[in-house]
Amino acid sequence: MKRWHKRLLAPAALIATIVLLRLTLFRPHPIPVTVQTVSRGRVEETVVNSRAGTVSSRSRAEMSPAIQGLVVEIPVEKGQRIEKGMVLLRLDDREYQAQVTLAARSLDALRASASEARLASEQAERNRLRAEGLARQGLLSEQRLEEARTAAESAAAALNAATEIVKQAEASLAAAKAILAKTIMEAPFDGVVLDITAEVGEWISPSPPGVFIPPVIDVIDPDSLYVSAPLDEADVARVGLGLPARITMDAFRDRSFPGRITYISSYVETRQEQNRTLKVEAVFDERDLPDNVLPGLSADIEVILNAREDVLRIPTYALLEGDRVLALGSRRLEERKVEVGLRNWEFAEILSGLTEGERVVVSLDRPEVKRGARVRVAEEIAK
Repeated sequence: MKRWHKRLLAPAALIATIVLLRLTLFRPHPIPVTVQTVSRGRVEETVVNSRAGTVSSRSRAEMSPAIQGLVVEIPVEKGQRIEKGMVLLRLDDREYQAQVTLAARSLDALRASASEARLASEQAERNRLRAEGLARQGLLSEQRLEEARTAAESAAAALNAATEIVKQAEASLAAAKAILAKTIMEAPFDGVVLDITAEVGEWISPSPPGVFIPPVIDVIDPDSLYVSAPLDEADVARVGLGLPARITMDAFRDRSFPGRITYISSYVETRQEQNRTLKVEAVFDERDLPDNVLPGLSADIEVILNAREDVLRIPTYALLEGDRVLALGSRRLEERKVEVGLRNWEFAEILSGLTEGERVVVSLDRPEVKRGARVRVAEEIAK
């Protein structure tokens, strides 16, 4: 009988040893996870452009002289702030100045001729009146009267011709002055010199029709910058004029700029049938932008459709399919079904299913992180 007991005790001891080893030495280690505390804050509902947008300027002038000439002065530099009317470039104007002088001298001569014609016309008119008086008294023949009248009409016609020639000369002088004025390029508005492609001593000519030549001076108004970007057609009905927006640029990764929607296209672009988009534009609320915010930079527009302050929220990437989360229990992970309100790519509003102060798992990229898993907090992200 004792031998039989001994035979039973041996397997039992072995089983107990195995169980003890599994509960101690071979027990699975807790899985390290990253968590974030359910807290209160702002949550927004937003719409983001489907493709990268572009920074543009409503006031931009790519300028070149309208006439050919030799560059003699460029009194501005790249990046310099300028005021409307400031001289940006001068061409050698000696030839054009000479043409103005020549036109002015010709005008003076023609005005003198016109003055002489006016005196002759006035004298011929007096002779006509005198001849008509003598003819009424019978002291002058009809032939002499006709000669006086013809002379008066001829002198009046000569005066009219001289007057028209003077006007033509005045127009020529004005044209010469207009051409002379083209030797000076002035700033069309307050702004910044974006680029200069000419040098003093260089001969430049206007571009022929159909041939593109880069502008000599590029000027922009940094206070009129805006961003244009395409939105997906599914968001058309949700976006309206005046909505606040958040503008971000690759050149300023750690900064965003507040703005507002000022333009929504009246048609949907269908160039790519699988990606129909609607063009929108947003202006910057800030006027004192960094100097290196320039037209041509890529930018994104995040339109803020709705926002709520001081609501329960968790990171959006903590949500599992079906609006579920993994909450940190006393020893193991608990799966919770939550009701979500507003959400965007960053935060989701929690209406029910969680309470403030609870912690949810945000490191969901491993299959072993699941309901019932034993875990330990390896990192806790700040609120």
